[in-house]
Amino acid sequence: MNYHKVKFLTSFGNAGQLPPSEKPEIVFAGRSNVGKSSLINSLFNQKSLARVSATPGKTATINFFETEHLIFADLPGYGYAKVSRGEKRRWADLIEGYFAQDRDIVLVLSLVDSRHPPSADDRMMVEFLIENELPFVVILTKTDKLSARQRQERLEAVRRELPCGDRLTLLPFSSQTGEGREELRELLDRLEADLLLESCGEEGE
Repeated sequence: MNYHKVKFLTSFGNAGQLPPSEKPEIVFAGRSNVGKSSLINSLFNQKSLARVSATPGKTATINFFETEHLIFADLPGYGYAKVSRGEKRRWADLIEGYFAQDRDIVLVLSLVDSRHPPSADDRMMVEFLIENELPFVVILTKTDKLSARQRQERLEAVRRELPCGDRLTLLPFSSQTGEGREELRELLDRLEADLLLESCGEEGE
């Protein structure tokens, strides 16, 4: 995948506005202020592809980015307390509405802050992905904020704290140091290659 050839496509604040999937989709999900925008910018080596806000809960839309063969969907951050009940409900409806549609979701990147135990919303997201048999990887963000000892302790703890944690793929990541970026790119490259092979096979039938 050429990570320099990505562009912002569009954004929607209502699930009813979402267009059908035109390409396989990779989804970024996580609570507010978990570092999704920073991860996206780091992954694609761009400073402002995704807007990084100092105010948690700022992103209230699903933002779509496009590469040659894939669509990346950045979901609104969940779990931010300082917004109205009506706004929380709209965010929930938007996220639930996205997953409820017949979309070509090939991978969900479920972001969890490595510094803290997963929130109830984090656990609920992982349970949802498992129950719906959606392929996913847990990205542990902000690892640069931890000492080596704290980091090892949190890696061990999160396997107890998340549903089926001992069987999950965990990827430590830091947008500040670049840790995990190449591993994530390798994972996405393999996925893209598999999808292209599968597509070629279908065309040859």
